[in-house]
Order: sequence, then C-alpha cells, then structure tokens
Amino acid sequence: MSRVPYTVALERPPGSDPPSRRIVGTRVHATSYRDATDRIVNWAREGQSRYVCVATVHSVMEAHDSTLFARAMEEADLVTPDGMPLVWGLRRLSIPGATRVYGPDLTPQVLSAAESAGLPVGFYGATPEVLSALVSRARQRWPDLDIAYEWGPPFRDLTPEEDERTVRAINESGARILFVGLGCPKQELWMARHRAQVRAVQVGVGAAFDFLAGTKRQAPPRIQSWGLEWLFRLATEPRRLWRRYLRHNPRFVALFAKQLLLHRGNPGQFAGSKEDT
Repeated sequence: MSRVPYTVALERPPGSDPPSRRIVGTRVHATSYRDATDRIVNWAREGQSRYVCVATVHSVMEAHDSTLFARAMEEADLVTPDGMPLVWGLRRLSIPGATRVYGPDLTPQVLSAAESAGLPVGFYGATPEVLSALVSRARQRWPDLDIAYEWGPPFRDLTPEEDERTVRAINESGARILFVGLGCPKQELWMARHRAQVRAVQVGVGAAFDFLAGTKRQAPPRIQSWGLEWLFRLATEPRRLWRRYLRHNPRFVALFAKQLLLHRGNPGQFAGSKEDT
C-alpha cells in the first residue's frame, strides 16, 4: 500500500486551542482526528514537552472525585472526547459538530503521521507480552516507523531511582512522541508528573495497547456509536470493570443532567478555557 507523505495543515493560528466545554467540571476539546494528529506532530517536530488525555466518563468522574486528578486533566494540552457520552455532551453544550476522538483510533493515525514525518516514537505501559505483540504489529504495519523506546513497567510505583532511570532512557532514546498505556487514572497522573522531565509529546491512550496488540477485543463499531462500549467491555471483563461502571456511570448521568437543568439557555457558562474554574 502506498503511503501519502504527511503534511501539517492547521487552519487555526499556531498556538490556538480548539473550542472546548466543561462537562461535569472537566474541560473537553471539540477536536478531530486530523486536528489532534496535527497538533501532536507539530509539537513533536518543535521538540516540545506536552501531554494529551483522551477523556471518558471514567476520567471525568475521577476528576470530579479527586482534586489531584482534576489538576492533571486541567493541565493537559489537549483533552479529546474519547467516549460517546462526552461527544453528546459537547453537542448539547452548543458544539453541534463535535466528533469522537477515540484513543485506539487516534493511535494508528499518529503512528502513520510519525512514520511519514520521520519522528521517533516510544511506548510506555502494559505487560511485556502485550507490549511485544504491539511493537511487532506496529513494525509490520508501519515498516519505516522509528520505534525508539518500549518498556512495560512493573505494576507498582517505581522507586525514585527507577523513575530517574526511566526518564533518562526515554530522553536518550530520542522518542518525540511517547504513547502511555497505563490506564486511567494512572496514566494521566504519570504524564502530568513527568511533563517537565520527558522531552516528548505524551499521549495517554488507555486500552489502545491491548486492542492494537490483539490481546483484547474491541466493541463492534455500531455498539461504539450507540455509546454502549462500556457494556461490551463489562461483558468481556466483568470482574475487573463492574465496580467502575456501577460507581461512575449513574452519577455521571445525574450530574450532567443537573448541569444542563441549572444552566439551561446559557451554554457559554461551560466555555472550557484553563482560566475558567
């Protein structure tokens, strides 16, 4: 298959942000796959240290419950609407053209762009087995992609010495885009904590490592479009996920309904600049 050279085509002035709204307090950008990919590649070309979060009901509710996590989401350079409920929320808050930017679909687009732009990438997260399968598939699909770094850290907090070695290894690898697959809320907290240390654009992509490695099944597209991916994932991993969905989903529906009722007719109330609190 021939590959079209990647070119950056930002229509907005450099440095401008896409429109955003606050959904249950969390700022979510009405970006697109092309816009998000352009921004990530531009930042990487310029050698900037940034981080991107993909937002779901889970992450919005974690931010609602935790000041520390809310700060990590707030300080992100881009927060994409990964979950369909957030896309519907943006549309209800006067951004009718809002579309989903789903981590497992954003990742291949960024990898394709990085290959064309000659930008080295890295993968941080998952088990060694998942990571090995992911890297193997990535090398087959993008043969000219420079995979400069890969590591599946242990499922515990790293010691200060281990953390320092990890940051040094990432920076010495030359990776300009680092995909972080630690799961929510760990990956967002890790990216926020390492923003000033990791010289790359960090992109937290959640379950994308497992899906792209082929170790877990994705929900069919129609189920995703109906906003029922959570139900599919619950059916496939009930013991791991039932507490999360039982705790977060009903509260999200109630809180967002309350948000709409209390501020009906004033969508500007939820403009999502970082200055808005």
